[in-house]
Amino acid sequence: MKNKLNIRYFLIGLGMCFFASSCVDLEEQVYSDVTADNFFQTEEEFISALGAAYRSLGGLGNHSGLWSINEIASDEIVISHKGGDWFDGGVLLQLHQHDFLPDNPFFQNSWNFLFGGINTCNRLIFSFETLDNPNSPAFIAELRALRALYYYWAMDAFGNVPLVTDFTDLESPSTRPRQEIYNFILSELNEIIPLLPTAKSGATYGRMTRWSALMIRMKMYLNAEVYTGTAQWALAAADAEEIINSGPYSLMPSYKDNFAINNAGSTENIFVYPYDKVFAGGFNWVMMTLHIASQATFNLTQQPWNGYQTVEEFYNSYVDPVKNPGVQGPVWKGLALELSQGTRDGRLSNFLVGPQFRSDGSRLVDPGVEGNDPDGPPLTFMPFLNEISPGGLRQAGARIAKYEFERGGTNNMSNDFVVFRLSDAILSLAEAKYRLGQTAEALALVNQIRERAGNLDPYTTLTEQNLFDERGREMYVEMTRRQDLIRFKKYGQAWWPFQGMNRPKRVHAPGSHWELFPIPEPQLLANPNLSQNPGYN
Repeated sequence: MKNKLNIRYFLIGLGMCFFASSCVDLEEQVYSDVTADNFFQTEEEFISALGAAYRSLGGLGNHSGLWSINEIASDEIVISHKGGDWFDGGVLLQLHQHDFLPDNPFFQNSWNFLFGGINTCNRLIFSFETLDNPNSPAFIAELRALRALYYYWAMDAFGNVPLVTDFTDLESPSTRPRQEIYNFILSELNEIIPLLPTAKSGATYGRMTRWSALMIRMKMYLNAEVYTGTAQWALAAADAEEIINSGPYSLMPSYKDNFAINNAGSTENIFVYPYDKVFAGGFNWVMMTLHIASQATFNLTQQPWNGYQTVEEFYNSYVDPVKNPGVQGPVWKGLALELSQGTRDGRLSNFLVGPQFRSDGSRLVDPGVEGNDPDGPPLTFMPFLNEISPGGLRQAGARIAKYEFERGGTNNMSNDFVVFRLSDAILSLAEAKYRLGQTAEALALVNQIRERAGNLDPYTTLTEQNLFDERGREMYVEMTRRQDLIRFKKYGQAWWPFQGMNRPKRVHAPGSHWELFPIPEPQLLANPNLSQNPGYN
């Protein structure tokens, strides 16, 4: 059972309806009367208020927000247009094919998610700063770290964004250059990292600590050449080494246990958002990826949507014995009409693929199957993707199964959503050392990750390509792939060969304006001080 202490600050806040609009308060309290005299006196009261800032992270695990734009715009995930399903005005095709338009609602959703979180942090920082309370400085540092995370994501996705830190400033903010945002985030992190807690405990679970703030700064340095034009590999390596050597984290023996329903005990997860199907819902991947008929596999209370699929070429990077050498055995490939031979990477737990069955063991049938489906009505998740639009097959594509699905579950999952993980720090250190010419050390780090994965041979040499491939296999759908593609100068390349598609994926050079998403059109209309990113005017 999940340690309730892990999410106490969420539950206190939820119980008080401080930040959850869906709360039902049976005994209404008038919070306009909350003052320093009657609140913010104890640690528990500070924590309950903090819940508002963290609760904003609940948008990570659902459809059409920041996670979606990062993953669908990468070579990991696609949502094919399946007949009458999932065209959605073409916005999903735009994302995957790099035809970004400012009026795509996914960008507006992402912007609202980011700046809603920033605004809440600013509001609470202002409130805590006005109090003459010895508890305030520690919680202000924590909020500044969380605000830095939101700004890091905003800078990564949109580049040139408003910089707002004063909650009382009523002026419409103007767009600031990416370099200025980068400098601000680093300045904030440098100031607050020494002030943040170092303990790994129930009291700090799901909250910003020294280690999660170091992860943000490490990633800033890892991508510094993209963000500013100047590489910072040595600084990225230094932060990664501190996390690995001084932090209270270790790799889990089993990769998949980091993503179990009850994953609060992971020794590897550095920062998570603690979802709970009752108290903190919104983690909807079970709905987003599974086939409609999969309801009978997991005895789900609601019918899934049959949307998100894995790009076949990416899936194949796990089972290809050349790209990923290791133990050979039966795996599903292509049309999945029969088992093939391939690498039995232990991280194939990331996918649901092959013939599907009801919970009683009988074969599932797809009542809406297309006439050109290779094996007809029996439901089989085949890695093969026939086309992106308009006739994507309903059963095509390996499905996202990284987080364990609950038998008898609802549309909301209770797995804690992993934001930062130790293996990312290890692979980031490997990359930084590789870029600095320390290839032997980098190779050993990558092989540490491969050994834990299971069934894999160690690499004998390290190249930029197999380093990139290993990051992909380890970090699948953890909102790192788009960033990695840009950093490795692969984001503009042609991807899987669509057949019968309505238009090809845009090919563009490294450094093109397509590496940033456009500022959402509703934001430009609401605030004339904002400027559109170059190339989207």
